[in-house]
Amino acid sequence: MSDSHHYVQPVNEAEQVYLESLIREDFARCHPGETLEDVKRRAVFSKEDKGLLRDWMAVAAGRAAADRAHPPFLQAAE
Repeated sequence: MSDSHHYVQPVNEAEQVYLESLIREDFARCHPGETLEDVKRRAVFSKEDKGLLRDWMAVAAGRAAADRAHPPFLQAAE
């Protein structure tokens, strides 16, 4: 999915929270019994978890880019 040289680096805590919100539900569905927090904690010492987290954050970054390119349509109240 992502190569070993591509890392998503959120610019601040708010962006980190936003990116994680974009993938949290799908992550839970794909990894029952685990949370993003579990993987983030293990990623410090596990290259497998580091890669898993990197791949999921790449998905989040892609979703964020798509959201920016196609913002939801807002209809003005009449």
